[in-house]
Amino acid sequence: MTVIEIKHASELGENSKKKISEIFVDGFGQHFTFFSKNNKKLIDAFEHMFVMDVFYAAIIDGEITSITACTNGKGSSVYLNKKELRKHLGFYKGTLAYMFLKPEFQKPPIETGDEIASVEFVATASKFRGKGAATAIMNHLFSLPQYNEYVLEVADTNTSAVKSYEKLGYKEFKRVKQKHSKRSGVNDLVYMKYRKPNRK
Repeated sequence: MTVIEIKHASELGENSKKKISEIFVDGFGQHFTFFSKNNKKLIDAFEHMFVMDVFYAAIIDGEITSITACTNGKGSSVYLNKKELRKHLGFYKGTLAYMFLKPEFQKPPIETGDEIASVEFVATASKFRGKGAATAIMNHLFSLPQYNEYVLEVADTNTSAVKSYEKLGYKEFKRVKQKHSKRSGVNDLVYMKYRKPNRK
């Protein structure tokens, strides 16, 4: 049986940002090929942006395997720095990355309020998928006493993630059509909600 430990990213130290960025690009890199097809460049470009106070990591055999951010909706889980993006992606692509990604990454959650958690950037390293790391983080988040409801966003084309969230008890409550579906490969953003049992 795989032993999975859940840690707050802030406990892991600044050096772990690189690993978190690697997992982020492993999970979402296909959406950023316009800016660079080189994953190492993307990892270096995004490494600066993670707010460690709101990220959680699943650890298996001492290695970070999965990440998820969880916020109360009052602050962003990532902050993009234009200089850092230009440094790693070049002036033109770095500027475009900042323009296109900042409003997407730093947008407010679809629902905010007391006891509502915004769950963001759920990703697992390829070689650890199917071992329950993301589920372990999610169950840890469900145990946090300050939250009653959990809201997340997922691409409709990511059917395996949608099914996984449904197994955990999430239910779809909204869909938003995407304007540039041909470029992004995403038709709709699906918004799902989990509510702790025995709560009105």
